Amino acid sequence: MDITQLKEKMWKVGVIPVIAIDSPELALPMADALIEGGLPVAEITFRTDAAADVIGALRKERPDILLGAGTILSVENLEKAKECGAAFGVSPGLNPAVVERAIKLDFPFFPGVMTPSEIEQGIHYGIKVLKFFPSEATGGIKMIKAVTAPYAHLGVKLIPTGGVNMSNLEEYLSLPQTLVVGGTWVAKKDLINAKQWNEIKKNAREVLEIVHRVRG
Repeated sequence: MDITQLKEKMWKVGVIPVIAIDSPELALPMADALIEGGLPVAEITFRTDAAADVIGALRKERPDILLGAGTILSVENLEKAKECGAAFGVSPGLNPAVVERAIKLDFPFFPGVMTPSEIEQGIHYGIKVLKFFPSEATGGIKMIKAVTAPYAHLGVKLIPTGGVNMSNLEEYLSLPQTLVVGGTWVAKKDLINAKQWNEIKKNAREVLEIVHRVRG
């Protein structure tokens, strides 16, 4: 999948559930809940030891889900994410060593930014899709409008993450700077551990309603 196809898929789903999961055994029912809720996408974070196994299992058993790897903090994380079958990677910050390795591997990677200098660093590497984190803590909608204004003509798009939820999702999706939103609320760790699949499915459906209302 090339970057253009990936961006189209991301725009269409509107929201990427950011997921920390402790057990590979819970991966398939979690994914099925998202799929049945109409949101066939997941970013599995490297915040747990199970991340690589979860990504591998989902790639094999649920190949239709758009699968990313999050919290990539090292070259090792990045290489493991690609090896396991993730379609893209995301990090909270911009680590030049990780970015440069992603470019060499031809692996779609969206590093985190917060300032104009960081955005320009991403542009320097040819990256036009950047995670904006932590969004709400750094000013949210107003900050995004201000910080991206000098780069609008370059086609820079953001993945706002951090503090985004159902109460402000429509506003974030309405921003022309937003490609897709990242959020943990759709499939929180406690819901997964408690096997609350119907709740996750319900959250996915509510998200999808908003995405359709804003983006058609």
